[in-house]
Amino acid sequence: MSLRFDPYIGQIVGHAVWEAITARKVKDKDLGDRTARSRLPIRGKPYYRSVETGLHIGFRRLRGRSGTWAVRHYIGDQQYVVEAIGTADDNSDADGVTVLSFDQAVSKARELHTRHAKKAAGISGPWKVKDAIDAYTTDLDRRGKQFYAYEKQAGRYILPKLGDVEIVKLTAEQLQEWLADVAAMPSKAKGRKFDPRARKDSANRVWTILRSALRLAAKQRKVSADLESEWRRVEPFENVSVSRDRFLSVAEARRLINACDSDFRVMVEAALATGARYGELCRLECRDFHPDSGTVSIRFTKTGRPRKVVLTPEGQRLFKALIAGRDGSDPLIRRDDGLPFAEGHQARRMQDACERAGIKPAVGFHQLRHSFASLCVQAGMPLAYVAKALGHVSTAMVEKHYGHLDEDDFAKAIRANAPTFGIGKKSNVTAIR
Repeated sequence: MSLRFDPYIGQIVGHAVWEAITARKVKDKDLGDRTARSRLPIRGKPYYRSVETGLHIGFRRLRGRSGTWAVRHYIGDQQYVVEAIGTADDNSDADGVTVLSFDQAVSKARELHTRHAKKAAGISGPWKVKDAIDAYTTDLDRRGKQFYAYEKQAGRYILPKLGDVEIVKLTAEQLQEWLADVAAMPSKAKGRKFDPRARKDSANRVWTILRSALRLAAKQRKVSADLESEWRRVEPFENVSVSRDRFLSVAEARRLINACDSDFRVMVEAALATGARYGELCRLECRDFHPDSGTVSIRFTKTGRPRKVVLTPEGQRLFKALIAGRDGSDPLIRRDDGLPFAEGHQARRMQDACERAGIKPAVGFHQLRHSFASLCVQAGMPLAYVAKALGHVSTAMVEKHYGHLDEDDFAKAIRANAPTFGIGKKSNVTAIR
């Protein structure tokens, strides 16, 4: 078989290499500034800006939440390929991974364009770890699952050391050393003391992300499946997973609510009423609350499986007040300035509220979800119901993290309901000490 050189593809590769060398800055008065972007009309079709030959960066403005970036590649024969590359920094500061400024979006678009051009020209090399991570997060997105958290973890712990390593050259010893390095890294949470056991537990979860990405690469035949025997030799840390012992009591939760700023108080109340994650609450719209049934639909979840949460009477009163006089597409929970909450808006607010409420050690927002689950278990709710409310497919996670709270009720139930046989009769014999 003979190979034919395509002049246009060669031109794209040449442009991509030249742009990488010169790093020419792209300017756009509408897309380059978040304030200017906020004035663009909302529409489904992205606003495109030419970056170079065969490459456009696109911005899609969405109602009630941050816009998204897309990249459009020309692949010949009057055909384009469009890819989503991240969230715009409309409401959150750019982090270069999941939240991108205009310049960062352009840089990522050029990187993807170079990869497409090389692939089209037949210029391909061995798959690297970063290629496997890209393919993994893309597959999660395709299946409707939230991939931002995985992408962020990979950007923080996997890519800096292993991103440019060819997968075929990965050894179990190299991965074992990397796993130990991740466990030794301090937590990103401000003020949190270094806990070796917790860091090892976190390192195991990061290893699960990397292992899943490597297995997908093998499944897609990008690398040999025989390599899996090498990855299986990596030994994660044992006996480091712990139950969720720290949760708020009802009294602490009330103090926390009273100590919150006015707009953030509603977010905290919604978390305690639903057990939903912060990201799930941020994406709620007014139409997701159903007053007739007293439920709220959580459509965008971490697992990609929508669920309905049944609200208590006080939870229903909270949500009814939030939707009063508002459009169904409006964000259900907003800040005082009218903008929706976004990633990173909760951390400092939680820290300040805990300090004012005298809650020590301070808890993060995610522990409101743990508090909801823990208090439900302590009140005697069956674990299967708690699992359903949290969005788990089985009771395994609930039993792992909250099962110890059910032990007292379990003991009471055994003593009250187990059959009796008249054994162990009372005796007049007294033991001599």
